[in-house]
This record gives sequence, C-alpha cells and structure tokens, in this order.
Amino acid sequence: MNPSASGWIKKLLNEVSKAQYVKTEPAEFYHRLKQTGFIYGTNIKVVFDIVEPLEFTEEERCKINFLISLFFIYTKEGSKESFVESLIGYYKVIGEQKRSFFDELFGDKSSYSLLEKMIHKRIHIDDNFLAKSFNYFLINALLFVDVLGYKRYLNQKENIKDYVNNLESGLETIVFSVIDAKAVKSEYDTNLIRLFQSSIRHKESSLSCYADAIDFIKVPLEKLYVIDLVCMASWSDKVIDQDEREFLNRLKIDLNLDEAVITQSVDNINQFYDTHKEDVAFLSSKNLAQSLYDNSSKVVIKLIKRNSKRLIKELTESKEAMGLLAKSTQRNLTEEEQKKIQSQLMDIFKSIPSLAIFMLPGGMLLLPLFVKFIPKLLPSAFDENRIDPD
Repeated sequence: MNPSASGWIKKLLNEVSKAQYVKTEPAEFYHRLKQTGFIYGTNIKVVFDIVEPLEFTEEERCKINFLISLFFIYTKEGSKESFVESLIGYYKVIGEQKRSFFDELFGDKSSYSLLEKMIHKRIHIDDNFLAKSFNYFLINALLFVDVLGYKRYLNQKENIKDYVNNLESGLETIVFSVIDAKAVKSEYDTNLIRLFQSSIRHKESSLSCYADAIDFIKVPLEKLYVIDLVCMASWSDKVIDQDEREFLNRLKIDLNLDEAVITQSVDNINQFYDTHKEDVAFLSSKNLAQSLYDNSSKVVIKLIKRNSKRLIKELTESKEAMGLLAKSTQRNLTEEEQKKIQSQLMDIFKSIPSLAIFMLPGGMLLLPLFVKFIPKLLPSAFDENRIDPD
C-alpha cells in the first residue's frame, strides 16, 4: 500500500480488521494513537502496526493514522451510512459557507478519490512543496480535532461546524494560557506557538477566556486531548516544573479527572520526546537551510526507491545519462555536463508520473540529491570508487 498513490484508502480499509476495533476501548485506542506521535503532531509509526512496516514518510504515516482514527470512531459509533460517504458528508458540513476548504475537490465523481484528495489537503499546513520544505511543520498538529468532530457528527448532525470551531478555540485558549504564563519563552515555546497557530483552521477565537474553554470541554476524549496538549506546552525546558504542575492540577480539578490521568500524560510526553527527540521537528535546532535539505532528501530518496526498477531501466537505455552519472561519482561535473544530465534526467522524469516533483518550479534544486543517491541503486560495477560493506 502506497499512501501517496491513488487507491490507498480502499486498500487500507481492506486490510483493517473491524473485529480488532470492536475489542478496543476508546481510551485504549487513544493511548495507542498517542504512542505513534499523532497526538503530538509527529507521526513516528502507524497505530496498531496495522500495515506492513514499510518505509513510510512522515506524511504517509500521518495519513494512515488519521484515516484509521476516523475509521475507529466510525466503527465504534455504528453508523449505517458508508464510512467514506459519511466522512465526506462531515467535511462538507464543517466547510466555510462562502468558499469551503475543499470546494475545488467536490467535482470528483469517485468517493474514494475525493476522500484521498480531502485528506491530503487537510493534513498539510501549506500545500506548496517548496514552502513546506522550508517549514519545520509539514503536518497539521490539530488533526485529532477532526476525529472528535466526526464523532459528534455521527451522533448528531446539528451545529457541527460550531462545535469544531469552539473546540479549536477552547484548545487554543487553554494551551496558550500555559505558554503565556512563562516568564521566559524558549525556542521550543516559539516553535510550538507557530505550530498551533498554523494548524488552527479558524483564527478568530470565540472562547477567549479560560473559564469558557473549560466549560466547553466535557467528553472524555476531549479531556485526554487537552491534557496532552497542555503537557506539550509545559515541556519547554524538558521538565514540567512546579508552576506548570500546579496548572495541571488546576486543570485536573476543573475537568474532574483522576490524578492518574495527569501522571500518565506527563510520563507519556517525557518518554516520547526522550525516545524520539531526533525525529520531532520542533525539538530540532537545525537551521532552515538544513531543514530544507533534510526534508527534500527524504522525499527524493523515497521517490527513487519506489521507482527504482523503472528508473534503472530508463537510465540503462540512456547511455549518455549513465556516463554522466558514472563521472559524477568520481568528480564534479562541468557546467556543460550538468546541463546535459539535467536535460537527460528531465526527459526520464516526464515518463514517470511519481517524479513530476522535479518538473515543478524549483525542481532543479533537487537534482543534485538525485544524482548523489541514484548510483547506490545501480550495479556495483557502475561506481568504481564504491566500497561495499563487509
């Protein structure tokens, strides 16, 4: 299954066992989902290991976790409407009246194809690839709001848009009150504010005070979610200090939660960040240029691996491109040679739809990454300087 290609939703749903969901309580599922990083806006793995552990990208893991979460809610609520149609219906309801976030997509005749496009669009903060590459935060961090909204939609269709807007607003008010209370804000705090602000769909807050926000949070999953977001906001100095703990205790009382819930949430965020600190974007101290290179490298390598057989076939049929690639492993290519290999590779990319990314404005910037990586997939004789591992 390839979440970046058409047909992935139907394929995934065929592999998901409803029986597994029936036996799982919402609180347990939420905990499993949190362990993947989805709740924290960083998807390290796929919930329940529900698909084969292929080398998915962050975006692809997010898509899978997002869809599985929505499908879990659908299964538990026992809706009679088909999952795909009900989810499309939900997004139509919460769309803006004048111009929906998904307006340009609703002309698609295939429900599966439409839902794939909707999910792809929903998980991104910015759809422009190059802009995303310069941004630490490729993935929307508040996607669980959609899961909670969909749960409400399956039970009652009225005022769903207001519910989603108010939930986002309430979460924003509570989380920002934690950060604002800090005398000194770290880079982590600044990054977290940017992440939340970029992820919020409706910028005008209607629940602007703490009391109103707390009064709105009533459902168990809502309470677990707000506690985890507050723990994220409290974590800036890698420890939740006394003042932050007092805020959590106040939240515990206001939301009528057990102490065990707070303790588990604190332990979970500490364990997750400690284990995956190198993989969480906003914990990184990399500059934007390094972030661009790393993000672009991952995308290019992923595309090359998935199209390796066809790429090798196309390259072997182009003696000039093969010759230039061979030279590039031993020395820097001249300006004329660089132009030649660019032209040769662009012709090859045109024949492979998945590599259309190189045809976009700025795509030429990614060619050095391609040239650097592709010899690793070719026969060892291709690169005379290559040293094979023992």
